[in-house]
Amino acid sequence: MPVERHLPTEEAAQLLELTRELAREELAPHVAAAEAESRFPRDAFRTLGKAGLLGLPYPEAYGGGDQPYEVYLQVVEELATVWASVAEGVSVHTLACYPLAAFGTDAQRERWLPDMVGGELLGAYCLSEPGSGSDAAALTTRAVRSGDGYVVNGTKAWITHGGEADFYTLMCRTSDDGPRGISTLLVDAATSGVSAAEPERKMGFTASTTAQMHFDEAHVDAERLLGEEGEGFKIALAALDGGRLGIAAVAVGVAQNALDVAIAWAKERRQFGRTLIEFQGMSFLLADMATGVEAGRALYLEAARRRDRGQAFGKQAAMAKLFCTDMAMRVTTDAVQVLGGYGYVQDFPVERLMREAKALQIVEGTNQVQRMVIGRHLERS
Repeated sequence: MPVERHLPTEEAAQLLELTRELAREELAPHVAAAEAESRFPRDAFRTLGKAGLLGLPYPEAYGGGDQPYEVYLQVVEELATVWASVAEGVSVHTLACYPLAAFGTDAQRERWLPDMVGGELLGAYCLSEPGSGSDAAALTTRAVRSGDGYVVNGTKAWITHGGEADFYTLMCRTSDDGPRGISTLLVDAATSGVSAAEPERKMGFTASTTAQMHFDEAHVDAERLLGEEGEGFKIALAALDGGRLGIAAVAVGVAQNALDVAIAWAKERRQFGRTLIEFQGMSFLLADMATGVEAGRALYLEAARRRDRGQAFGKQAAMAKLFCTDMAMRVTTDAVQVLGGYGYVQDFPVERLMREAKALQIVEGTNQVQRMVIGRHLERS
C-alpha cells in the first residue's frame, strides 16, 4: 500500500524514490536467503553508502547528505518495509557517527567523519555490558591513561555489527565518579586487543550480527577521545534520543510491511464465497492495524520535526520508540492471525516480521525504560 508522504523539498522526494528503487532492486532479492542463513549483508551497506544513504543527517561539508531528521527517518522506514536488518543497521551506524559529529573537534571531524558518513566505513555503538544494560551508568569497561593514549579493558554486550564494524564508538569508565566518570572513545576495529565473541543466536534480525565485544589491553590514542573526559554519559544520552527515533522508524516500516501483506492476503483469500476483507471482523482488524501504523508514523515525524527545529525532543523520542515498537508487535501478531496457518510458516514473511518486532521493543532502551524517561519528564513539567 503506497504511503502518502509530505516531504519538505523536491530533493527529499527524489531521495525517497531512490531509496524505494534500491530497496526493491538491490535489497529485496536477498532478504529471505540472508535471514535464513544468518548472513550479514555487508554488500548492502556498501551499496547504500555509494548512494549516499549512510550519512543523510550529517553535514555536506564532511560528505553527508545534510538532510533533516524528518527526511532521514522516512528513508529508514522505507528500507525497513523491505529489510528490517538493513534499516536497523543504518540507524545504528547513524547513532555511532553522532558523538564524533556533535562532540568531536574540527580536526577530528575532518579526519574521520567523511569516511564514516560517506559509506566507506560501517560503525557500531558500544554502551551496554553483560551486567549493565538498562543501567548504562553502571558500566565497568575501563580506560586507563597510559602515555599518549588509553589502555582499555572490558566487555560490551548486545553490540549490533559486533565483529563486522570498521569502528566502535565506545563508552568507557575513566574515573569512578559515577555517570560523570564515563568518557567516549572512537576505536578503530583493527586495534590490537579488540575482538568479537561468537554472534548471538537471536529470535529475529538474524542477518544483523549481534555480538559481545572484548577489549583486552587495547591501546587507543588520546586523540580518539570525543569531547572531554567525563562527558561520555551526556554524549551517550544525546545520541540515544536520535537513535530511538531510528528504531521507531524501523518499527513503522516493519508494521507497514506486515499490514501490506495482510491486506493483499485478505483481498485474495476467499472463504464461504467471499474474500476475507469483506467480513466485518477482518475489516475491523485491518482498520485497527492501519490506524496504528499511521499514528506511529505521525508520532515519530513530529519528534523529528522538533529535533530539526532545535527544540527539546527527548520525551517525544521516548514516546515514539515506545508507541511505535509496541504497535509493530501488535500489527505483526495480527498479520500472522490474518494469514492463519500460512502466517506461521516461513514461506510467508509475517512470522519473521513478528520476531523482528519483538526485538524492537528491547533495543535502544527497553520500553520499560522509555516509560521511565517519559515519567521523569512529566515529573519535571
